[in-house]
Amino acid sequence: MNLFEAIAVAIVEGLTEFLPISSTGHMIIASSLMGIHKEEFTKLFEVAIQLGAIMAVVVLYWKKFIDFKSFHFYLKLVVAVIPALLLGFLFSDKIDAMLESPLTVAITLLLGGLVLLYIDKAFQHPTIHEEEKISFRRAFIIGGWQCLAMIPGVSRSAASIIGGMQQQLSRHLAAEFSFFLAVPTMAAATGYSLVLKDWETGNGGVQKGYELLMASNENLTAFIVGNIVAFVVALLAIKFFIGFLQKHGFRWFGYYRIIAGIILLLLIWTGVIH
Repeated sequence: MNLFEAIAVAIVEGLTEFLPISSTGHMIIASSLMGIHKEEFTKLFEVAIQLGAIMAVVVLYWKKFIDFKSFHFYLKLVVAVIPALLLGFLFSDKIDAMLESPLTVAITLLLGGLVLLYIDKAFQHPTIHEEEKISFRRAFIIGGWQCLAMIPGVSRSAASIIGGMQQQLSRHLAAEFSFFLAVPTMAAATGYSLVLKDWETGNGGVQKGYELLMASNENLTAFIVGNIVAFVVALLAIKFFIGFLQKHGFRWFGYYRIIAGIILLLLIWTGVIH
């Protein structure tokens, strides 16, 4: 992965991480088009640049995250992230295998798009408009919904927001709680990929993520620049999404996913992506 490719993937991550269109799916598409999706460093990079997106949430909502008196807020995030930690640990290898399948992404983009066309009508009478009123039970259930995003092409943002709306949260609050939940979820995924996970080196050996990262100046530069780019782009994307969601709901994201899924299927069928 060269610097141009790293910046391109980072822009995709920043744009799509908090929109209900699947960041993982779009990064797989982008890296496939550039012919780098089979590289081990690319797979690590696509997880590691989530650090930049995490920091965008913390900066935008710094008053919430730095309020150490809000013990229940932190505890709710811990409870909500438990399902993802358990399933991610138990099914890590199967999840990695699915990450190499553009066809899986195409199918889930289409199906997810159909869901988003009708989701606004499904939850029209929210009863919870403030984070303080989210119970630990509701937080855990929302965390369970988030686990659907372990399937490539299923948006973590969409899954957790829909989960929040199903738990009677307003659309705005469900989106914000989804952003909050992204921080421990993505931090755990990034930490696991950098410190605990074994990555193949190409010559039969394995390296930890941080070793692969430090293996060359090119890798380290891509990581640093990629996170900076993802951070800046994610800041803009979050601000856009909140305003757009309030005015227009999910329908237009549904149309986008359906069109993107059809285009991806055509690219797979013609052999451009495989």
